[in-house]
Amino acid sequence: MRYRPLGRTGVQVSTLALGAMNFGAVGRTTQAEVDAIVRTALDAGVNVIDTADHYSRGQSEEMVGRAIAGRRDDVVLATKAVLPMTDQPNHRGASRRWLTRALDDSLRRLGVDHVDLYQVHRWDPETSDDETLSALTDLQRAGKIRYFGSSTFPAYRIVQAQWAAREHALSRYVTEQPSYSLLQRGVETHVLPVAQEYGLGVLVWSPLASGWLSGAVRAGRPITTNRTSFLPERFDLELPVNRTRLDAVERFAAVADEAGLTLVQLALGFVTAHPGVTSALIGPRTLEHLHDQLAAAETVVTDDVLDAVDAIVPPGVDLAPGEKMDDPPSLLDARLRRR
Repeated sequence: MRYRPLGRTGVQVSTLALGAMNFGAVGRTTQAEVDAIVRTALDAGVNVIDTADHYSRGQSEEMVGRAIAGRRDDVVLATKAVLPMTDQPNHRGASRRWLTRALDDSLRRLGVDHVDLYQVHRWDPETSDDETLSALTDLQRAGKIRYFGSSTFPAYRIVQAQWAAREHALSRYVTEQPSYSLLQRGVETHVLPVAQEYGLGVLVWSPLASGWLSGAVRAGRPITTNRTSFLPERFDLELPVNRTRLDAVERFAAVADEAGLTLVQLALGFVTAHPGVTSALIGPRTLEHLHDQLAAAETVVTDDVLDAVDAIVPPGVDLAPGEKMDDPPSLLDARLRRR
């Protein structure tokens, strides 16, 4: 396993980090399966576990907490808040009121007295940066979090938050967690350069593109990813966007074959090759998935292979723009762009 500094924090983190979204109801995993996945990942040198309160409505955090009992000091533990936890209008968002409550709930579920990295799961347009940063700074000073970061923020919001921290003499976000893969390269245009400019650690999610790059989606074969049960439109091969993705996957598979790599190794090696990326978040649902992904821990993708990748999906291009999840709210709700 290789390690890199998490931004400018001085903390060393593994280039593969364990994402826990599949733990619990979403991935239909049992506690015994989670225990085995976490134990195997830690024994392989993974030292980051990333979860969120929203994952299976807290179940993921509970399972992670049980799995790391006795090994807390081996783990850089990260979780997130902001996405809705109930139908109540104030059980979500980035206000001081909710973040304070949400963190206490996460600590209880995880069975710990602090988390190493607390992340704002999405930008909350209804809450000012200074409100959120002030709350996070106070939680940090109280010892409940060591650092805090953002997730899936547009580049201009990353810049705005850095400015607000300086303007109001508050602690700043030290990490960003964007979606990045062979198929979704839009963050190369602005997000990754901005993260590098501000010295942010970058933990990329969905480097296997929800299963598209795991081998679960191949031409002429049944689709085997669990995601089809709750995101069927992403795998409907009648849709032009998905036919385009499938064509790219087949071409990437050929590049990987030529280079003596698996498709998973190419996909994970590609994202960790970018100088702005700290770690790639892998989200195994089974031990078999984990072993396939750990095989990429020391993969180094050569320049000629990266050139071949660029010829298939050019730098800065998203093959599925509708899945970016960082669009300004006014692009998603017509009422916000009309007077």
